[in-house]
Amino acid sequence: MDLKKVVAFITGGASGLGEATVRRIVNDGGKAMILDLAVDRGEKLAAELGGSALFHETNVCSGESVQAALEHAVKKFGLVNTVVNCAGIGVAEKVFGKKGIHSLENFSKVIQVNLIGTFNVIRLAAAHMAGNEPNVGDERGVIISTASVAAYEGQIGQAAYSASKAGIVGMTLPIAREMATHGIRVMTIAPGLFETPMFDSLPEEARKSLGAMTPFPSRLGYPEEFALLVKSIVENPMLNGSAIRLDGAIRMQPR
Repeated sequence: MDLKKVVAFITGGASGLGEATVRRIVNDGGKAMILDLAVDRGEKLAAELGGSALFHETNVCSGESVQAALEHAVKKFGLVNTVVNCAGIGVAEKVFGKKGIHSLENFSKVIQVNLIGTFNVIRLAAAHMAGNEPNVGDERGVIISTASVAAYEGQIGQAAYSASKAGIVGMTLPIAREMATHGIRVMTIAPGLFETPMFDSLPEEARKSLGAMTPFPSRLGYPEEFALLVKSIVENPMLNGSAIRLDGAIRMQPR
């Protein structure tokens, strides 16, 4: 798909990986719908990028909220042909330990936002995309979700987060197989350690120590590098039904 013809629906689009993706798509000539609960950041980003970007306050766990955002995007840009799911949360909590037993509420919340929220956006956006006019390659859309290397090597305290991200990896192929009849590709990116708001509160030495865990390059990943992979997936029609690790060869240790 030509990036200049992309109309992207990007969850978690006001910061981190989502913001970098919004900027990449708009800078390359496409259009972006920024979905987030951070109203101030989202509106500021949309204002900075001009008429090629639009913000809509959206709760990915709500069917009504996502549907309203889709209708807003279609009204503004005419269609939606790309989805990038970046919205997500994390919690560090042992199943049981010195602080007690893992909160069932916290486990459920992480699954609800990361896994069910991602699926909610996919199901509603795919229904819109199926009605798009196909391009010369019979393609109607591309859906990209964000997992994590924690889907494969979850650390102690990451039971909820790893389960949610493994679920995203696990549903990629069956959804891609189903969407093939509609000309919609489905992919997942599994990032390693990236510079996102999750690490903003850490001191510089701690950030460098985390980055050094990555074999090469020995640093935290840049959100712009995530956005570059999104661009590659959008542009390459043979990328479908897989999860791509974007991790500098890191394999997470138990702690």
